Amino acid sequence: MDLPPSPSEESPNWGSTTKTVIGLAIVAIFAGLLIYFRNIIAPLLLAFILTFLLHPVAAWISKTLKISWRMSVNLIYLFLILVLIATLTLSGFAIVQQAQSLLIFIEKFIQTLPEYINNLSTQSFYLGPFQINFSKLDLQSLTNQLLSTVQPMIGQAGTLLGKFATIAASTIAWTVFLLVISYFVLAEGGQIGENLVYIEIPGYNSDIQILFRKLDATWNAFLRGQLIISLLTIVSYYILLSLLGTRLALVIALMAGLARFVPYVGPTVTWTLTAIVSFSQVSNYLGLQPLFYAALVVGACVILDFIFDNMVVPRFLGGALGVHPAGVLVSAIILARLIGIVGVVLAAPVLATLLLLGGYIFRKMFDLPPWPPPAAEPEPAREGVRIRLSRLLGEIRSSLQKRRSEKK
Repeated sequence: MDLPPSPSEESPNWGSTTKTVIGLAIVAIFAGLLIYFRNIIAPLLLAFILTFLLHPVAAWISKTLKISWRMSVNLIYLFLILVLIATLTLSGFAIVQQAQSLLIFIEKFIQTLPEYINNLSTQSFYLGPFQINFSKLDLQSLTNQLLSTVQPMIGQAGTLLGKFATIAASTIAWTVFLLVISYFVLAEGGQIGENLVYIEIPGYNSDIQILFRKLDATWNAFLRGQLIISLLTIVSYYILLSLLGTRLALVIALMAGLARFVPYVGPTVTWTLTAIVSFSQVSNYLGLQPLFYAALVVGACVILDFIFDNMVVPRFLGGALGVHPAGVLVSAIILARLIGIVGVVLAAPVLATLLLLGGYIFRKMFDLPPWPPPAAEPEPAREGVRIRLSRLLGEIRSSLQKRRSEKK
């Protein structure tokens, strides 16, 4: 029979110096592992995001069909594998071919850009009674500056084109890895409730629960909203460009969907690429000159993005993330450097998460309440604006009526 330890044998508490040393050592080891294995961070993030997305789906299937948790997970991943195989079979090769064609097209366009500029400076375009003439503009110096900027990209494009098959094979391998990791996490997790991660720290349980609820709302808003918006953008762009007869519609649509994650720069790059592709088409079924056809296509894309920004995005996303687009852009640049394209996709929720954690730490350091009271609802503000506008319109109406009566 084991005897309880005597008071002299009890485990001593760690002092502040020991805790500091151990904490710094753990942070250093964790940072070193992140740096050394940074190539695997992006697939692991995607695997846990996929698990987060599929957890309620698995719970619903298990409850509705009255089957075990593992069986519902097996059905979900069997469906995902069939969808993946069908996608690779039907459109995967088309995407690869169009992406290769796009890279070759951009490389040739940059090489022949001076010739395009010279021809453009000698031509006149007519838009109804108006004549557009570029002969008075110094296009040659502009071309030289543009070439000096994009010339390094030509070599990178050629290198990327040569490694395209390797990149495609690597993408498929990482996709399989992602599915395997997410499958085991979800299958072994079972119906564990709302939180996939549970942390308990004495004295901070309430703060941790509030923090997890806020993070859950942030990532749910992003995963439900931004991903749906991106998919709708891809479908809309593909339909629009196909109706206008633009080449490489599929790969441009995919770029437009990805551009939704990078404010300002993403749409600008998409519009520029669309303008280059449409301007360089040999012919179009509308019978327009290349310049006017490119203007029509880019104008239609700008209008489509305007509709998304003002009607679709507020409906699906709103202000749930609470981050400024400029901050998202900076975060996308930094995370793209660290973990690649996945960092661009996750820039917005990662920035929102850092702001939430940073605000909590800042308030705790200055002995402030960790969770400030929620801001006032926007409805009263909108009601106040309507009241002031109605009052202003009433004053204008009464003033006009007074003037009319004075004239009579």
